[in-house]
Amino acid sequence: MSDRPSPLADPHIAFDVSEGRRDIVVLGSTGSIGTQAIDLVLRNPDRFRVTALAASGGRVGLLAEQAHRLKVAAVAVAREEVLPELREALKALYGSEPLPELLAGPEAATQLAASPCHTVLNGITGSIGLAPTLAALEAGRTLALANKESLIVGGPLVKALAKPGQIIPVDSEHAALFQALAAGTRADVRKLVVTASGGPFRGRTREQLAHVTREDALAHPTWAMGPVITVNSATLVNKGLEVIEAHLLYDIPFDRIEVVVHPQSYVHSMVEFTDGSTLAQATPPDMGGPIAIGIGWPERVPDAAPAFDWTKASTWEFFPLDTEAFPSVGLARHVGELGGTAPAVFNAANEECVEAFLAGRLPFNGIMDTVTAVVAEHGVPGTGTSLTVPDVLEAETWARARARELAAKATAEARA
Repeated sequence: MSDRPSPLADPHIAFDVSEGRRDIVVLGSTGSIGTQAIDLVLRNPDRFRVTALAASGGRVGLLAEQAHRLKVAAVAVAREEVLPELREALKALYGSEPLPELLAGPEAATQLAASPCHTVLNGITGSIGLAPTLAALEAGRTLALANKESLIVGGPLVKALAKPGQIIPVDSEHAALFQALAAGTRADVRKLVVTASGGPFRGRTREQLAHVTREDALAHPTWAMGPVITVNSATLVNKGLEVIEAHLLYDIPFDRIEVVVHPQSYVHSMVEFTDGSTLAQATPPDMGGPIAIGIGWPERVPDAAPAFDWTKASTWEFFPLDTEAFPSVGLARHVGELGGTAPAVFNAANEECVEAFLAGRLPFNGIMDTVTAVVAEHGVPGTGTSLTVPDVLEAETWARARARELAAKATAEARA
């Protein structure tokens, strides 16, 4: 652990709070994080204004409604083929009013990330969020980061661009760590404790997980999220990614980052200090609080999330992680320590395997079996200090192709 302040999220960094209402660009506006962020903005029009929206293009009607309601200046869609449908949906809502500027294609969100604003909320799912993350940082925007994958796959690239305090985490776990770390100096930190709900399969053995279905995996007990992140929570890959993210955000070594299972999802993470004190950040499971921290810090947004009713009894439990049934966290630590393109390989292979599982082409245990095999074949990567965007893209392309090959082979063998 370094004694210097982290170059990324640091609650001790001084912020200028005199600018009044903040202009926000929302990337991934039709997803879970994006829709909740827009709801928060609409409830606080004196604090925030959304100036631009970007989405993949899967929910054109919702994107058009968001644009019209927020009166944004620009709308971006990744899938160029849906642009005519988006334009017609906007015309139907705007009538004789001028339409916002429309951008389309894989680079559209990256263009918006560099547009004039105070904060870019990156709520895109997957490593395609890397380019917008880099663009926002290079343009000097505050980055409210929900797209953990961009930090995972491009850690050294992101850290090289980020100025002190420029990234504010939106993951509930890292927003919790961010707040708890404000209670002491970095030199006072003994360890970070990242909590995990355990997902829908907590307590099951590897053998019992062999035949779980898509529907089983998507039935998360405490959080309502998109399908990819919900499956990642079921395999605990999400928690492995969060361990890498915590290491990169706070400059804490991997051996001082612990994962503990907390089924109620009330405590979002904890910081243990050298004097034996542990500070926990707790709210009922709701992303309103972390989103408000991301776009509003250092000010708090009143009623951003529900609070506890302390007149009612409740039980909070904590259990050790079952590393045999859920080997993903250990593998994530391994690739995090390797650095270079290893995290990108891990993440890309996992994304392909989750897609195969959701499509019924791969069993649940096959996700981590395949990811482990791809990581092993990748071997020892180059040093992280020389990492480039082409390095990341090349590694991801190879990992995706190899994961598809291995997944198809596993499926064929299972059916034989």
